Amino acid sequence: MSSSPQGEKDKSSNYSLDRDIPRTSPSYEDEDEAHRGVRKVEAIHRVFGRYSKWALFISLGLAAYIYSLDGTTTYNYLSFATSGFGHHSLISSIQVAQAVIVAVGKPVIARIADVSSRGTAYVFVRELPIARFVPLSDKYTDSYSSLGDERSAVLRHRGLQLLTQVIIADITTLKWRGLVSALMSTPFIINAFVGSNISTNILQNSGWRWGYGMFAILVPAALSPLIVTLLWAEWKARKQGLIEKNTQTADMKWYMRVRRMAAQLDIIGLALLGTSVALILLPLTLSENAKGHWKNASMIAMIVIGGVLIPVFFMYDWKLAKYPVVPARLLKNRSVVGASLIGFFDFVSFYLTFTYLFSFVIVVKPWPLLHATYFSQTQTVALTFFGICAGFAMRFIHRYKYVLVVGLCIRLVGVGLMIHSRGANASDAEIVWTQILQGIGGGFAAVSLQVGAQASVPHVDVAMVTAVVLLITEIGGAVGSAIAGAIWTNTMPGKISQYLPFLPEADRQQLFGSIVYAASFPRGHPVREGVIAAYSDVMETMLIVATVLSVFPIFIALAMPNWHLGDKQNAVDDKNLAGEPTLAGQQEQQKS
Repeated sequence: MSSSPQGEKDKSSNYSLDRDIPRTSPSYEDEDEAHRGVRKVEAIHRVFGRYSKWALFISLGLAAYIYSLDGTTTYNYLSFATSGFGHHSLISSIQVAQAVIVAVGKPVIARIADVSSRGTAYVFVRELPIARFVPLSDKYTDSYSSLGDERSAVLRHRGLQLLTQVIIADITTLKWRGLVSALMSTPFIINAFVGSNISTNILQNSGWRWGYGMFAILVPAALSPLIVTLLWAEWKARKQGLIEKNTQTADMKWYMRVRRMAAQLDIIGLALLGTSVALILLPLTLSENAKGHWKNASMIAMIVIGGVLIPVFFMYDWKLAKYPVVPARLLKNRSVVGASLIGFFDFVSFYLTFTYLFSFVIVVKPWPLLHATYFSQTQTVALTFFGICAGFAMRFIHRYKYVLVVGLCIRLVGVGLMIHSRGANASDAEIVWTQILQGIGGGFAAVSLQVGAQASVPHVDVAMVTAVVLLITEIGGAVGSAIAGAIWTNTMPGKISQYLPFLPEADRQQLFGSIVYAASFPRGHPVREGVIAAYSDVMETMLIVATVLSVFPIFIALAMPNWHLGDKQNAVDDKNLAGEPTLAGQQEQQKS
């Protein structure tokens, strides 16, 4: 099923050997302008010395730490925030909305990194969400507005993830990339415990709003050293004449620059894509709380309009957009398409199992809050550790496909075992092992999948390919959250009524709307046991669907090319990290 790197390169001859520029509709000058950030980072690589490179790695590590602290704390607040408003089922709606925002935001961040520079993109990620954080700490802020602003935390969190992976791709060869990428996730192991204690203390003492609000201070402080390092290296490269002055936009008026930037970011295409996905998925989670449910005309109208916008998006992006979100050349790349589909189905499956998992263990297990928080980080710790193992494996076998297929198979086993371990009578060890197995498989798959996609394109496309794969993956997460929300909101009230028919309707609604109220009854109490039975039945449905969907990525992975991971920036041209031909590349140019 695998193919040689040379064979794949011959098939995708859209790439020029003498110039690292894709042959698409824009002129070479426009393409050069659209990839100035790539040229800058290649120039930066030439000016880095030993100490400045250490400064880069240390500042990347600091950014990775704050990224992981964010990821290990903010997730735990959402269940309590929604329960505080009596709308626990809104978890899926919020996750769908934030997944859509993050999905369309990643190509914007990647394009800024390409058009301007990596340092500028980090500034954008650092500054954009801060204004949205501060209201979260205001106790007088409207509750629904506060929950909506939680999406800004996720946009910043995933933006840091994208840029960190792009920078790693800029400064590492293929054989080391998986290991370095995985090592950047090491803080998740530490923060699984540190973050759990922080989030538990905040929930018990300060309140969930301050859990979000503290990152308004931490994010700028943690990212500043990395931004300074990148911008300093860019300045030094420009001073040495390694970066040419941008003459194309020097004489442009400000509104012409804005219009040019909007075209390069494909703002219209991203707006069409995000709107269509949101309109289709949100009704699945909102219908139960809407007046008249599915008889509500607005629910049907949202789905119809969203469906109509999908072909409009494709027509616009393929026919009118000068710089489309998904360039046509990437749709012909088997590695990129395969990685995107694997990410999509994997995230659909993951969010079906994970959207309500923290709420589930809070209600079903007699664990203190700290232990439940530790459990929510189990999969993350396993994923991080075994991601490092995957990086070591790829370093020595120089292939990614074997690691990817094995990882997806292990993950399938972990998801399937959750069907049995979901009940209240399952042992603690059993339910923890389902998360460990998914973490093992997920660690293998995540690291190898990213390297495989990045290996299949020249350096100029690395940022956008990384963003496109994550875009499709995030949409998969939105679909998974939407399906989980639809199952939860449409079946949980009936299950609670089935197991607790003796309770008044108002009490059953309160049990549905708040895990705090549901967990307030002691184990053995008829109400608590009835809620546990209802939760178990609903989780079973979601887990069966998740298990079936986990099969598809394995077959897709078997059809992907198995690139050789060597001493080059990518596997489709003979360029080193500075953008210069390797010895083999020079010999090939001399022959031609």
